[in-house]
Amino acid sequence: MTELWLIGIGSGNPDHVTIEARKALREAALVLVPRKGPDKADLADLRLQVLATCESPARIVEFDMPTRDESLPYAERVTLWHDEIARIWADAIRLAGPEGPVALLVWGDPGLYDSTLRIAARLTPSPRVRVVPGVTALQALTAAHAIPFNTVNGAVLVTTGRRLRDHGWPDGAETVAVMLDGECSFRNLAPEGVLIWWGAYLGMENQILEQGPLAEAGPRIVAARAAARERHGWIMDTYLMRRADGR
Repeated sequence: MTELWLIGIGSGNPDHVTIEARKALREAALVLVPRKGPDKADLADLRLQVLATCESPARIVEFDMPTRDESLPYAERVTLWHDEIARIWADAIRLAGPEGPVALLVWGDPGLYDSTLRIAARLTPSPRVRVVPGVTALQALTAAHAIPFNTVNGAVLVTTGRRLRDHGWPDGAETVAVMLDGECSFRNLAPEGVLIWWGAYLGMENQILEQGPLAEAGPRIVAARAAARERHGWIMDTYLMRRADGR
């Protein structure tokens, strides 16, 4: 293998796939598509839909994603999980023997809260990696709500649900964008004076949006998220919070 292309495809809407990404998918020789179990078959289907929309002639190889060992400490289980994914990629590529670039379709952008680049760094021999940027969930969220990402001259802190649970509202932050939160960690915050904008399945037909003061919108988000996950078997969501008083 000489080249590995990591192609950002947005948050699920084929219309968000850039011209550069479409061109790359038409030039790739092999595309690896992960399967995450029957409950998340929609995710593989969406990737296949993107490939069909882009008229990619690439050979498609699907692989089963391993599961993380939840009994291990967080950092250790993620490291071992990444190691296993890298081994699966390497085996799939070796068996396929592609004569050209190998591509992976990455939700959002490969550089924002995604581990594909870290997994690619585990491959031996090291491939030449090309990153094709994609529309991020944060872009899709602010567009869906028609709000700016930041205030005038204001900073935005992007963090995870885990860190929000462990450390609370980041010191000095006016605006906080939260990724990878499966537990609605905003419930751990004092809601007074906090506004929230939340979205799930951003850019897709089943997009769901909620917004408002955290005290009022928070319970609606918890209920909507639980119902949507039960209905679809999976959910991808993100949210942005801002202190109403600008602190």
